[in-house]
Amino acid sequence: MARWPRLYHDWVARLFARGLYSGRFADLCPDCADFPGGRRAVSVLGDRRAVDIFRGSKAASLRRGEQGQEGKNAKGQVQLRVEEVKQFPAVERRRNPALPSEQREKGEVAIFQELGKALTSSLQLDQVLRTIMEKIDEFLRPDNWSLLLLDEEKQELYFELAVGKASQALKDVRIKIGQGIAGWVAQHGETVVVPDTTKDTRFFSQVDEKTKTETQSIVAVPVRFRDTCLGVIELINCIGPEGFDPRDLKLLEALSDFAAIALENARHVKRIHDLTIKDDCTSLYNARHMSYILETEIYRSQRYNYEFSIVFIDLDHFKLVNDTHGHLVGSRLLAEIGNALKGHCRLIDFAFRYGGDEFVILLPQTSKDNALNVARRLHQLIREATWLSPEGLNVKITASVGVASYPMDSRTKQGLLHLADEAMYLVKNTNRDSVAAANIGILPDTATTAESAG
Repeated sequence: MARWPRLYHDWVARLFARGLYSGRFADLCPDCADFPGGRRAVSVLGDRRAVDIFRGSKAASLRRGEQGQEGKNAKGQVQLRVEEVKQFPAVERRRNPALPSEQREKGEVAIFQELGKALTSSLQLDQVLRTIMEKIDEFLRPDNWSLLLLDEEKQELYFELAVGKASQALKDVRIKIGQGIAGWVAQHGETVVVPDTTKDTRFFSQVDEKTKTETQSIVAVPVRFRDTCLGVIELINCIGPEGFDPRDLKLLEALSDFAAIALENARHVKRIHDLTIKDDCTSLYNARHMSYILETEIYRSQRYNYEFSIVFIDLDHFKLVNDTHGHLVGSRLLAEIGNALKGHCRLIDFAFRYGGDEFVILLPQTSKDNALNVARRLHQLIREATWLSPEGLNVKITASVGVASYPMDSRTKQGLLHLADEAMYLVKNTNRDSVAAANIGILPDTATTAESAG
């Protein structure tokens, strides 16, 4: 991993240095071998793509017009996320034929240099995507463009970024894999250029109906990392009378490669972060994260004069499940109960696996009386449910529950955890299968229910 960033940063930060790939590059493209950065480009974009990009840089005529000042003004207006932004003024979408080849080459080199610096100096996805957005707007000048990401669970594309007219209307739009141009590109992993959408049967007109716009042409490029499609970059109404310049297409594909690297980096960072704060077995937050969240909640409650409560849950006779069915079944039981507890919490609540067969629920802005009601419901949920039914095991289990509240019972993290744990063990050491509260004891209604159930 250390070698890749060095090579990668070398290319983007020192495009004019001589590379290690001069022989291979010269064989593929003799007329490109002397181009600054040509040899180094092969190591990142691959032999054929680098040749295509740098061979195109030697072309005599460059057809796309640029309006430099408008591009500079527009850069500041680009916004991340799906939101309405000021549309770029209509411009001729062919580069200025009089623009010197050397000037165009410098502009494209600058793009890769900026993107390379962004990728190697920051793990912030927003920063890299912002740079990519700016360069697409500056060089390709589409009426609208968007980045769609793949929801792997639902197998749908959603609009992560959208720039241009009616982009706000795309917030809730989802496109199934294989549906429309973008869905087809995500499914097949191939670039598509559609000069006239009325002649392409893959075109999905419902997006136009929702946004009240008219899509005349589309260029869609897959955002791929190795063999995995992460999303699609889609440019709307950017094809001029002469078609879409192959040089521009190669540039767009190169930008999509940068987007793929940024997205994959962000996914890795999220996975690593999740591993540090989540329990592998149940996918609930772990005890380490609970300590951090509890300190944060104490600070917030002190500042705004809030109450909050914690609920300790310990499964009764859980060892019997392991002894009877095995530890793998025990782990699946913990996961199923953990998911059920999380599903019965509010969005602002936190569910943790404290360790072994113990769970903790943190209830922000919740008084002790309200927390006791929640504890009763969770206690009843665990006792009355039949667990692992799909596997034909039909496990029945009960729980001992303890409750403590801030600031009524304690104002410190250690004090709250100790009192809630103590209340839970009070139940554990008597009849089990009940709820107890710090400084109150076992709740009579849960104890009576437990005795009648037994």
